[in-house]
Amino acid sequence: MSIYLDVIWALNFMVDLMLLMLVQILARKSVKRTRLFLGAFIASCIVPLTIFYPNSFFNHVAGKLIYSFLIIFSTFGFKSLYRFIKLTLLFYFVSFAIGGGLMAIHFFLQRPVTVSLEGMITFNQGYGDPVSWLFVIICFPIIWYFTKRRMDEHVGEKVKYDEMHKVILTIEHQSFESIGYIDSGNQLVDPLTKQPVVICDEPFLKQWFAEEEWEELRRVREDLDFSQLPKKWEDKLHMVPYQGVDGAHAFMLAIRAEELTVFYNNEILQTANVLIGIQFGVLERDEQYHCLLHPLIIKQSIIQSA
Repeated sequence: MSIYLDVIWALNFMVDLMLLMLVQILARKSVKRTRLFLGAFIASCIVPLTIFYPNSFFNHVAGKLIYSFLIIFSTFGFKSLYRFIKLTLLFYFVSFAIGGGLMAIHFFLQRPVTVSLEGMITFNQGYGDPVSWLFVIICFPIIWYFTKRRMDEHVGEKVKYDEMHKVILTIEHQSFESIGYIDSGNQLVDPLTKQPVVICDEPFLKQWFAEEEWEELRRVREDLDFSQLPKKWEDKLHMVPYQGVDGAHAFMLAIRAEELTVFYNNEILQTANVLIGIQFGVLERDEQYHCLLHPLIIKQSIIQSA
């Protein structure tokens, strides 16, 4: 059997380089490109070491662990024990995640049972099937990108989660509970009353409206025909002008709230000085929250309760 050491070494070098790049991205660490190449080169040296010295210390569990320490040290250096261990564990996590993804795709594409034209049934080797280098070259970048994208989304979701709080909105003597997100980009204020506007979406607000009333509100929003306003809500609805991100001017239907309660960390903030902007549709595709809270509400409520 012929072994093309240079090809295997080059492929392992590229794989190790991409793994270390992913560790750097997920750890948010600034590393020089030369350090990444050095770490990838040291990591890829395990290939000739394994082939020429199959019984060496680095082919055992303890040796592999020490070798991984060497890879992390050569790439990221050593500033503290906590940081060093964290990077090492992240390196193992990335390696296992991408390796597991590759194996999952490989065996997903395999046919465990094959039926020939003559009707003969044969069983494939299953988990003993080798993974081709071509498969690794094609699928590794895909799994790498998927892992990076998912981890970035997870970070974004965590940041959002830290700014999400339970809210209770009272309108027409009816109270319903939901989740609000403190949006620093929401600076919408009614120019006449100077009241901040909290934007709530359709799934949450429809609890206060009959189906016919909601459709009438939708037509008012589309046609700007205020004669179609539901009689019950005529004295409670407002039109708040705003400027969209494209610079165009538009109007948002808003309703005056009787009370808005925000459970902010360990405090309960209550205010009646707020308008509820009506969003026809959902605010967030995963529906993790249904209200965009105005930062001014939090600021004013904390000052008043202080």
